[in-house]
Order: sequence, then C-alpha cells, then structure tokens
Amino acid sequence: MFEQFIGVKPVEERHRFDAGRLAQFLRGKIDDWRGELAVEQFKGGQSNPTYRITAGAQRYALRRKPPGKLLPSAHAVEREYKVTKALHGVGFPVARPYLLCEDESVIGTAFYLMDCVEGRVLWDQALPGMTRAERAAVWDELNRVIAQLHGVDYRAVGLEDFGKPGDYVARQVSRWSKQYLASEMQKIEAMDNLIAWLPKNVPAGDETSVVHGDYRLDNAIFHPVEPRILAVLDWELSTLGHPLADLSYHCMSWHIQPGKFRGIAGLDHEALGIPTERQYIDLYCRRTGRAGIDASTWDYYMAYNLFRMAAILQGIAKRVLDGTAASTHAAEAGSRAPMLAELGWAQVEKILKRAA
Repeated sequence: MFEQFIGVKPVEERHRFDAGRLAQFLRGKIDDWRGELAVEQFKGGQSNPTYRITAGAQRYALRRKPPGKLLPSAHAVEREYKVTKALHGVGFPVARPYLLCEDESVIGTAFYLMDCVEGRVLWDQALPGMTRAERAAVWDELNRVIAQLHGVDYRAVGLEDFGKPGDYVARQVSRWSKQYLASEMQKIEAMDNLIAWLPKNVPAGDETSVVHGDYRLDNAIFHPVEPRILAVLDWELSTLGHPLADLSYHCMSWHIQPGKFRGIAGLDHEALGIPTERQYIDLYCRRTGRAGIDASTWDYYMAYNLFRMAAILQGIAKRVLDGTAASTHAAEAGSRAPMLAELGWAQVEKILKRAA
C-alpha cells in the first residue's frame, strides 16, 4: 500500500534541473565535496520536490520549491532551512542543514541542502510486522520528540521572529480559510460551517512554542534497528504557534479509519501495543509538565486540525488541476478533503452537544 512512497526514482521531467550547474555552485561550499554528482528524486512528498544528491561517497538531500505558479506563502523552503538550522544547533533530531540558495538561476527555484539521513521511514501507523513492545516503543518515541520540540526555548535559539507569538489559532483559521477559498473547486458544506464557527469559538488560554505543523509517523526517520528518531522531516508548515494545535494534529490518527488517511481509529490498540489517544495525551502532559487538557478544548483543536488538513488537501487538488503538484499521488490525497471536513464538523457537534 505504501510502496509507492518509499525510496527514490528517476527525476520526473517537470522537476528536472541542470545537475552540472548545481555541482558548479556547490563546489567549494561544502567540505569533502568530491566526485561526479548524481541526482534521484524521492518518491514521497506532495509539496516540495526532494532529491537524493550523491557526490562520490557522500549523500545529501536537496529540497526545493516546485516550479510553476504557487499560492502566496506556500513552499517556504527558506523557513524550513532556518528552523532546522536552529534546532540542529540544540541537539533536536533533524538532518544537518548545509546551505540555503535563494538564487533561482542555479536550479530554477530556491532550495536548501542537508544531510541524507539513512534509516527507516514507517508509513503504516499500525506498524504491521512489529511486536507489541516494538509498537509501544515507536509511539513512545514519537511522543517524546514532540514534547522535546515544544520545550525548545524559541528565543534562545534565535527563532523569536519565526512567527507571531499569540493568537495563533485565530490567525491560522483565517489563513487556511483564505487558502481553501483560493483553491475551492466544489462546495463542501462542512467546510463552510467550520469557516463560520471556528473563529468565534477559539478556546481561552494562549501559549507559544515552535510547532512543526505536520508532525506524524512518516515525517520521521527512525534508526535502522532502534526505536529512536534520527531526524524529523518536512518543516514547511512550522512556525511559532500553540503546542496543543501541533499535538492535536498529530493525534488526528485516532479519529480517522485505517486506509482513509493514515488512520488508526477502531483498531484494538491494547492488543497492538499502541496507546489510546487519552493515554498518549496524558503521556505528553507528564513530559511537558501540563496539568491536563479539557475535553471541549481538545475537541476544538481536533476540529481545527481536521479543517486545516482538509484545506491543505484542497490546495493539493487545485495544484493537480494547475499542473504544479509534486507527486503523482496528489490527486488521490486531494480527493479526501470532504471526508476530513465532515470529521471536523463532527467534533464541533460533540462540543455543541456537551454545552446543550
């Protein structure tokens, strides 16, 4: 099911660039750079095309903006480079970044170069083929790393200008409402309902931390044999934001059926060794020193994230139409927007029922 996302492939025609020009640019900028340059494209990734660059015995990863017409503020590889550089400096597990190039004459769009981290990318969140203890260890490590991220002092690592502290959720609802409407191709009643309800009902209590924005199992590279994350990938949506918005995005899996979109809802979590959503939240709270999370507050953040994901997938669907989507599997992903919007509105209905 997930083989289509694993490994590398020859570079797609629309994403090709002059490898000789890249080699000329990099020569002298990276220590130990030697040998002929070879370029392959990673199969995974919907948004920013990512390549494996081989030079002699060294392997690197290059991530670039896609060519073509882009939505405003999307595909911000410059921001990805900035946050990974800051986090790498304090020992957070990310690929070591080497350089950022904003000169579009080199390969046609802005890009950055980083280490190519060798390890396991685990795509199926049910973790088939593992023992109960192995699954528990993987999920515990995911929990540990997101708690570590939210504990980073963003001011101390030079990220105080990486976003606007405060009012994160209200600003995000506004942003994704605009992005959705800019990409709208059909009326989705649940999305219209969420766009109207979410901004009027933001929970009280504001916090700010570095947030990943797309933290999930397959955006992490695990050690080849240990349940240890070597690098968290894909920082395009990272910013300064509310940690509960980030955590609840990561926890959407418990609300989505298997096969629908990285879902584990309805599985026998106890038998598998996977924590329940409540156990996972409680573990995060212990690691971060948080007293707990109110049920309606959690339902709001879950509704917000399902709405946000639906808006992102609608954007992918629109890029398929425009011919700028980075993955041949993007059309399938884009088709899931209505399902996620309906799940989001179902979370709101739980809040409304509780308040009645």
